[in-house]
Amino acid sequence: MTRRWPERQGAASASTQHDSAPRRGLQRSPPGGGSRFQSGRWQRPLPRLPPSGMNTMKVGLIGLGAMGAPMARYIHNKGLLTAVGNRTQAKADAMAAELSVRAARSAANFADCDVVVLCVSLDADVLENVAALAEVLKPGAVVIDHSTVAVDTARRCAAMLGAHNIAFIDAPVSGGVEGARNGKLSVMAGGDSEVLDQVRPVIDSYAARVSHMGATGAGQATKAVNQVLVAGINEAVSEGLALGEKLGLNPDRLLPTLMAGAANNWFLEKRGATMMRDEFAPGFKCAHMLKDLRIVQAIARDCGLRLATVEQALADYAELIEHGQGEADTSALITLKRGG
Repeated sequence: MTRRWPERQGAASASTQHDSAPRRGLQRSPPGGGSRFQSGRWQRPLPRLPPSGMNTMKVGLIGLGAMGAPMARYIHNKGLLTAVGNRTQAKADAMAAELSVRAARSAANFADCDVVVLCVSLDADVLENVAALAEVLKPGAVVIDHSTVAVDTARRCAAMLGAHNIAFIDAPVSGGVEGARNGKLSVMAGGDSEVLDQVRPVIDSYAARVSHMGATGAGQATKAVNQVLVAGINEAVSEGLALGEKLGLNPDRLLPTLMAGAANNWFLEKRGATMMRDEFAPGFKCAHMLKDLRIVQAIARDCGLRLATVEQALADYAELIEHGQGEADTSALITLKRGG
């Protein structure tokens, strides 16, 4: 979820409510004066975050959904969290009160942050937040985006922020709500490796693994590969368990037998029992899976590939959403595989 910040009418301190400034167009800095050419534009070298210790960092987080809220708590536990924001203001106010931090009401409320973490839903949400943050963050700040978006969106964000000498790391995650709650997410990051190293104290607070995959966009490219595998596994598990039901096999015996062998996987372990009980409380929503798969489909098309598993999953999740299950967990897929 994203906070849609109002536009500012003048300079403001971070702790006071203000409107955000009108968005400026991207500016190409001329060569010279220590500039460097990166991602199609000249940029001055980015100032570095304070090296004296991680507790000197001030961190803000935007997006307090099922993933973002646990992340905020882990960042707070490290003594780093300064401000939180969310599209629904009441949710930001509640989290701020719980953690004794600032509840942001505009992008200006993040102006004193060294790092801002995004965990929102859609490409448009990411771009809107980045455009607002670009106007208020100080040079040398870093924006980390944990949303799942298109590779091109990540590159656009880096360009917008780079024009203001603000760094960007695209860092989608895998591990589901359980991974966020347990601080065991896998983070796939794209961007400058030195910048990633600087913000590792933030990411490490909620991640079991952080992998630098390459330049800007490489994190999102890796997430696309991840979602191909996830979609295929979901299809196979749902079809296999639907078959097991038709054959009259006892779930209490079937599931541990499957999990003890080559068929074991995260989805079977975390969702097998609940999906056979028709319990589909969302960990990862069908609507979000459909959004991710559309991103994957576009990437595959650009690569000249037609991925049959992705095409089948797209059709299945679109059908689930048509049946009103967009907010249900992706394990609701078994309801389609059972047939009539």
